[in-house]
Amino acid sequence: MNTKSNKKILLILIILSVLLIIVFIVDLFLGSVTIPFKEVLKILISGKSENQIWSAIIYDFRLPKAITAVLAGAALSVSGLQMQTIFRNPLAGPYVLGISSGASLGVAILVLGFSSYLTNQSVHYFGNWAQVIAAWIGAGLVLFLILAVSMRVQDIMTILILGILFGSATSAIVSIFQYFSHQSMLKAFVIWSMGSLGNLSKSQLNILMPCIIAGLCLSLLFSRILNVLLLGETYARSLGVNIKFSRVMLFISTSILAGSITAFCGPIGFIGIAVPHIVKIITKSADHYYLIPGSILAGAIILLLSDIISLLPGSDSILPVNSVTALLGIPVVIWIIIKNKKIASLS
Repeated sequence: MNTKSNKKILLILIILSVLLIIVFIVDLFLGSVTIPFKEVLKILISGKSENQIWSAIIYDFRLPKAITAVLAGAALSVSGLQMQTIFRNPLAGPYVLGISSGASLGVAILVLGFSSYLTNQSVHYFGNWAQVIAAWIGAGLVLFLILAVSMRVQDIMTILILGILFGSATSAIVSIFQYFSHQSMLKAFVIWSMGSLGNLSKSQLNILMPCIIAGLCLSLLFSRILNVLLLGETYARSLGVNIKFSRVMLFISTSILAGSITAFCGPIGFIGIAVPHIVKIITKSADHYYLIPGSILAGAIILLLSDIISLLPGSDSILPVNSVTALLGIPVVIWIIIKNKKIASLS
């Protein structure tokens, strides 16, 4: 890639960073309680306001929700990018491959099966860690099942279909848990499954943030490996790349990213599929040194926009964020299918 292209991509990343800051502040401004824009900026800069209620709304609700949106958008986008590169499939992603369903199964087993052991206040903090670890295990199991199958089956569409089947199987098991669960826990689980960015406590956010940062750092460390994998495993082996180790580390990163978000925010679909393609279009690059930062920024922006749309300005109602991301992501997925069908017909 020449210097001119590098400068152009860097400019795009700077624009995305500025846009992220703008959308982040707008998300803090909007809500059922109207707070003057100057007061929002004043609270963010100085931490003080003449109206203590406004400060409480910003710091206790809107700011954690906006930070969660940034973390979720970045995590799901990067995990989707990694899956698309590893499986060399444009439709791969945590939601489609069943990774989010696997994480949901882990949470379902914990919440619906062992909730009585986690209701005591003395184990509340441990309960948050138990929830996220259960999601990691569930996501990891589905990923490694797909990995085991991919070693025997080379066809990428077959792998994608099997991922969908694994997701359906885990969803069926979750349904069985729901059928036998207590009514109060069932209601809590159903609300969780709709996806939400605003239900996280400060203790949960303190767990989520380092988990996502760790997962993203691991992805950035393997940027070169992801670039090499684009050229095929044979070429990667010729360069001395340990394919099995690289896959395991990238799967661990994906399990941490997708599992952590699913654990605390519920399954959020289509961000992982759509955002990497949007970033590839605007950067016109396949270099993961740029695609990963671009996916982090674009994913955060899109999920913040989804949160803004879900607020239904002028109404006290809030839409499930999963519904909004589906409406935004489905057109992109349809476009990807049509585009790849045209390429296949020309080849």
